Amino acid sequence: MPLAPVLLTLGAAIVGAVLGWWPLADWADRNIRTPADERMSLRRLRAWSAAATAAGFGAVTWRFGLDPVLPALLAVVATGVVLSIVDLTEHRLPNAVILPTLAAVAVLLVLASALTGEWMRLLWALAGGAAMFAFYFVLALIAPAGMGMGDVKFAAPLGLVLGWFGWSVWLVGLMAGFVVGGLVGLVALALRRVTLKGSIPFGPSMLAGAVAVILVLGA
Repeated sequence: MPLAPVLLTLGAAIVGAVLGWWPLADWADRNIRTPADERMSLRRLRAWSAAATAAGFGAVTWRFGLDPVLPALLAVVATGVVLSIVDLTEHRLPNAVILPTLAAVAVLLVLASALTGEWMRLLWALAGGAAMFAFYFVLALIAPAGMGMGDVKFAAPLGLVLGWFGWSVWLVGLMAGFVVGGLVGLVALALRRVTLKGSIPFGPSMLAGAVAVILVLGA
């Protein structure tokens, strides 16, 4: 196995761990409204943030190397970790994180298109972001108790990166979020963490499903 990809992946994981420990953990902490004595300690939050970001950075870097789309994927992972921490704590996806995520991913995909000359991919990405936002928005209108507007807005940046890889990847990524969410719900029920009338945060499942599909099917 060539040494360069291993070193690149290791370097990305280290950078992810550092960013996850700070400033991403601090960003998540600032967006959590729950009093400090009623949630996990900042040190524990930093540890989870560092581990998740390191794993995500390492995985996408191993898969895509120095592909021009890599910065956009790293941005999704980094901000997705922040959003997941807040969502797991408060069942809420704050605009203060979602909107910068959407802007950063869009700009980075424009740069990726400029570097590769693949402007059609950018059009697919924009269409994917709009379509996933619209799909979630309709679900929120039909079943507002089961789908929050934070999930609807988070669908836009995820749709952008999934759309970059084509409609088949976009469609599988869309379904994967619900599959992961369903599995998480079954496990939570089995462990008696929630009841049939309860709810679980859906943002982490959306992120996990999208990233997993991109790692497996993205090209």
